[in-house]
Amino acid sequence: MKRLLPKMLLVLPLLVLAACAGTVPQAPRTSTDTTLRKSPAMTPPAVLPAEDVTKYRPVFAAPKATPITAAPAKSAVLPTNQVNAPMEQRLRDQAYTNQNVKYAQGYRILVYLGLERDKVMAIRRTIIGRYPDETDYITFKSPVYRLYIGDYLTKLDAARGLAKLRGLGPKLELEATQVLLNKNP
Repeated sequence: MKRLLPKMLLVLPLLVLAACAGTVPQAPRTSTDTTLRKSPAMTPPAVLPAEDVTKYRPVFAAPKATPITAAPAKSAVLPTNQVNAPMEQRLRDQAYTNQNVKYAQGYRILVYLGLERDKVMAIRRTIIGRYPDETDYITFKSPVYRLYIGDYLTKLDAARGLAKLRGLGPKLELEATQVLLNKNP
């Protein structure tokens, strides 16, 4: 009995507080849900006018207008000796070296990867018939055939080629690889 009495003394004030909290009038709630339709009886809450902040904004004076007069004609100065002789020689050497480069890092589109030779040849004929300027590469590593299309230096060009070939192959993928730069022998 001694244990029950302190518990009852703690519970009784809690019940009284809960009863009082239920009877307190609360401020009307406004809904932020815009999907609810408002009845004509509901009126929007009063909107306070915005504070005038023009007194805090900086004011700049308009620039004075100057009369437009005919400016004297200026003759264009042509640049001279922009590249000196040693630099010219280095540029020629680099151009000669670049002529001998045949491959660069780029992208090709993997159009077919599978076991059937007839199917890879049919897809190749379809693509070459529709886009004769595209270069095709068929590789065979027993027992898998792979059909690659194009030599693209940038991923953006490869993505454009991929969009062009959509629907012509079962599964199209971009693959980073070395590509041929100069197609003309």
